[in-house]
Amino acid sequence: MNLREQILLLFSIPIYAIIIPFEILFSNFTHRKVYSWKEVVINIYLNLLNSGVDFLMRLFIGYALLNYFYQFRLVNHFNPIAYWLLLLVGEDFLFWVEHFVDHRVRFFWAVHVTHHSSPEYNLTTGFRSSVFMPVYKYLYFIPLAFLGFKPIDIIFMYSITQIYGILLHTAYVKNLPAWIGYLFVTPSHHRVHHSSNIPYLDQNMGMVFIIWDRIFGTFTEEKSNEVPKFGITKPVETPNNPLFIITHEWKELIQDLKRDLPIKTKMKYLFFPPGWSHDGHSKTTKELQKEYK
Repeated sequence: MNLREQILLLFSIPIYAIIIPFEILFSNFTHRKVYSWKEVVINIYLNLLNSGVDFLMRLFIGYALLNYFYQFRLVNHFNPIAYWLLLLVGEDFLFWVEHFVDHRVRFFWAVHVTHHSSPEYNLTTGFRSSVFMPVYKYLYFIPLAFLGFKPIDIIFMYSITQIYGILLHTAYVKNLPAWIGYLFVTPSHHRVHHSSNIPYLDQNMGMVFIIWDRIFGTFTEEKSNEVPKFGITKPVETPNNPLFIITHEWKELIQDLKRDLPIKTKMKYLFFPPGWSHDGHSKTTKELQKEYK
């Protein structure tokens, strides 16, 4: 961890130490009780696992991979202000691409589903990390290194946007000014993303900017007549078992791959959207939304 990331960590910890207890107290005071200790402990545990995997990947692969492409960079000099603004926009767009793939390809959904599996929605839900995402996330940052952004800056910017993303996980921030909600992801937008309601599935993939969702047709407003129900469409059978939370979709995927089917069909189970089935026993998001209408 470099000095800037250490400073960022020291800055973020007090924020979490203040706002999370405040949200816990406020939720109990208002009798909403959006926290349970079991879920909080699981969220933190999964975050620690993710951090361990991320540290190893960054140490042995992440920097080496990005540095390799950085030596072939297209641009050597940026205006300092433009450099950081373009890095923020570029990193956020590539995160949107990664996030879109995580939701639309079952192999990657098996990794990402961990983050969506909690039936609760609070600030610690943001810590409920997809444990094995660091194995492949650095691949998405290659274009930034190739364009001329330093690997150390790419990873630093990702850390900043992650903090913003964690703060979105709250049920208590309702409506913000329209201009903010037009450009930036708000807690309301992200509540939609974490909902298992059929109209909300696979919507609002952005981390910082909501404009990517508006451009590519994955944007949906939170509606007063469609209260978000958090979690996944098929709840985890043993929700207090972290190992099962991480592996449950992999187990189902392996069962589908064991079916006596042609290789081409098996590959569809692997790389088609979650819910795809050759015989209709399960349905994709698009199929569910088409029936819902």
